[in-house]
Amino acid sequence: MKAVVLVGGEGTRLRPLTLSVPKQMLPIVEQPMIERVLGRLGRYGIDEAILSLGYLPDAFLEAYPGGVAAGVRLSYAVEPEPLDTAGAIRFAALCARVDDTFVVVNGDVLTDMDLGALVAFHRARGAEGTIALHAVEDPSAFGVVPTDDDGRVLAFVEKPPRDAAPTNLINAGSYVLEPSVLERIPAGRRVSIERETFPAMVADGSLYALADSSYWLDTGTPEAYLAAHCDLMEGRRPGLPSPGARDSGGRVWLLGSPEIEPGSEVRGPALVGDGAFVGRGALVDRTVVGRHCVVEPGARVVRSVLLPGAVVASGAAVCGSIVGPGAHVGERSDVRALSVLGSGALIAPEEVVTGARVPA
Repeated sequence: MKAVVLVGGEGTRLRPLTLSVPKQMLPIVEQPMIERVLGRLGRYGIDEAILSLGYLPDAFLEAYPGGVAAGVRLSYAVEPEPLDTAGAIRFAALCARVDDTFVVVNGDVLTDMDLGALVAFHRARGAEGTIALHAVEDPSAFGVVPTDDDGRVLAFVEKPPRDAAPTNLINAGSYVLEPSVLERIPAGRRVSIERETFPAMVADGSLYALADSSYWLDTGTPEAYLAAHCDLMEGRRPGLPSPGARDSGGRVWLLGSPEIEPGSEVRGPALVGDGAFVGRGALVDRTVVGRHCVVEPGARVVRSVLLPGAVVASGAAVCGSIVGPGAHVGERSDVRALSVLGSGALIAPEEVVTGARVPA
């Protein structure tokens, strides 16, 4: 079975991290997000994934020159212009000559949903399309999907006011579709599957949905991106936080050969990547320290993510924030409150950064 993976968005909510790299290539505990998505697809028998590309497509081509990632064979469909969700699906599926039941997933959603059960439900209902659903407390930022007792979709309500939502079951961004859906999507213009294609299928009675209570996270915001790391390290998602990680005790995970000096403290759950350095008197607490990062003596990093090559200088503090690749946090500076430092960003000594986005 083939899958279309939507990875064409610009990731504006994660800027400045996404100014130079697509969000699906950002690491989640030292493994690119796209590999975590593809690995799950492979476990359910997906043997080819068509990456629907738009923004910075060369990043994917360069990362996987052999055309394989996480054990799944890749093909690429680069949109000539933004086509929105349905337009992107149609373009990618036609490029890959999809002619049988296929799967569509969003490349920035991490989930443990049972994809096999979704496909089986789709086939049992004779559906033209089937949507995975997930329950949330506040559905106002999502597409809400009420169904009848058989799972047939009754309406597709995009981002309703919270107090007017007919259900808290939202579109979870995973679909099983028949090739006939592609014929519903006009060529040559932007088409939203949520606002145009799915409502037309509802009117024809051919769209179904299945709720699933497993782990689900849209990683598109800094808060969610940080949570994705914490969920793996703290065990809210099963399995190792990262392939090849070993637990040195107290859920302190190590990759490769980091250097952790005597007199430092690493409190789990935490991960220290290959080639990273944690200096004497430093504190690392509930944090991912990426490969070749440096936490200098006396620095403190708490519930944060340091992406590869980042440096936290002596006496500096980083709390609840994301430090981009190669960024440098100066001596005795303070970065806090979900600040996001872009690739190569520089924070001056003794500077205080609170809830800010700092580009290079």
